[in-house]
Amino acid sequence: MKAESITIVIFGASGDLTKRKLIPALYSLYSKRRLPGIINIVGFGRTKMSVPEFRNLFQIKTAGGNKCKTPDRGKWSEFSERLFYFSGKYNSKEDFRSLSAYLDEVEKGNVHRLYYLATPPGAVTEIVGNMGKCGMTEEEKGWRRVIIEKPFGHDLSSARELNLTLHNILNEKQIYRIDHYLGKETVQNVLVLRFGNTIFEPIWNRNYIDHVQITMAESVDVGHRAGYYDKAGVLRDMFQNHMLQMLSLVAMEPPASFDADAIRNEKVKLFSALRPITANTVGSETVRAQYRGYLKTTGVDPESQTATYAALRLFIDNWRWNGVPFYLRSGKALKEKISEILIQFREPPHFMFPLSEGYKITANSLSLCVQPHEGIHLRFEAKVPDTAADMRSVNMDFHYAESFGSCTIPDAYERLLFDALQGDASLFTRSDGIEESWRLIDEIIKGWDMPEAPAMAEYEPNSWGPAEADLFMSRDGRKWVISCGGN
Repeated sequence: MKAESITIVIFGASGDLTKRKLIPALYSLYSKRRLPGIINIVGFGRTKMSVPEFRNLFQIKTAGGNKCKTPDRGKWSEFSERLFYFSGKYNSKEDFRSLSAYLDEVEKGNVHRLYYLATPPGAVTEIVGNMGKCGMTEEEKGWRRVIIEKPFGHDLSSARELNLTLHNILNEKQIYRIDHYLGKETVQNVLVLRFGNTIFEPIWNRNYIDHVQITMAESVDVGHRAGYYDKAGVLRDMFQNHMLQMLSLVAMEPPASFDADAIRNEKVKLFSALRPITANTVGSETVRAQYRGYLKTTGVDPESQTATYAALRLFIDNWRWNGVPFYLRSGKALKEKISEILIQFREPPHFMFPLSEGYKITANSLSLCVQPHEGIHLRFEAKVPDTAADMRSVNMDFHYAESFGSCTIPDAYERLLFDALQGDASLFTRSDGIEESWRLIDEIIKGWDMPEAPAMAEYEPNSWGPAEADLFMSRDGRKWVISCGGN
């Protein structure tokens, strides 16, 4: 990055996200000399505190944020001098005028600005609206970019309304809708695996792939998020963003370049090609469930019909994927915290080797392990020594920690903040992509709300989900697979 002056303004600066992720990520970038020579980080929040008090909020957390290195007290001291704080209300135009004057005083000249909205979703329109009224989004003195956290809307209608509101003040190139999952190195590696290796792309289609599974399992229950979660549910919380984004990386067509718009154009095309799940098909294409005990959680409606687990079967109606099912599942209170993508290849069309009685050949598979065991596993068949033609499945493994060292994988927020400062929107979602993903999710939710919809299933905490999900797969002659460290 060129040595130019940049100010990062964090709204919601006294909140948990800022403490746990944003300041540690910025400190890591600073320690790697990836921030410009002149950098100011200004927190804005409703909590009243002085600048020294604000700096002390992060000293212990940030200085110890990198578990692999001894904290550099000298660098932290330099970094902390760039932290500032201004208190105010999100709905007060006068407070934003005062903030604007304070920023001018801190900056002392023309600078670029990155605004990060680490706030509840309800505050987004107020904050952006007041920034617009006070001229804080105008780009006469440098670029102005705004990072917005998910959830981006509650449904298609609210997402469209939010897009319209933002576009009245900002142009699309100024808006960076963040999904931290896209900042994970292993998620980014999906594109490199597909398009950086000639051995995979020729077989990445309906001719060789039987089906694809995407699993995002969480071992924790809803906990302190019960109030939010009971209004959102698993489809809004996980599928509309994280899971569909991973699906897009697996299934999108090759972009013409690594340019942000080229990549996002292909994602939107992919979302547009997803076959809708309607009220008529929701019973055959989905499973929904709650874990036992959810209704007794504080903050949850005792008669709630909110799903904490869902499994979907999706089809992509295009040339590459016609007829290939994509199985997606995610849930709370499951057996392990694990995220993986399984590419299940077809069985050989003809098998010439003599097999032992009862032996069934295992089709090849490729597992992309996103967390916590970051890596890639390729399973193939090998001959057992000292036999005529007996076979056994073996794995060819790659693990990030072994190949690059466990300390080389940066936090997702570090990568995404750096990209936003660079003006690279490749890993951020665009307005049309948001709306296309909501269109799919809205139809499923409407189907679930119909009187004739299948009843809510139930599953035990610390399991892999409801029995109905296993039956859902077995009807297709398939089964769920966890191959990245699970049982």
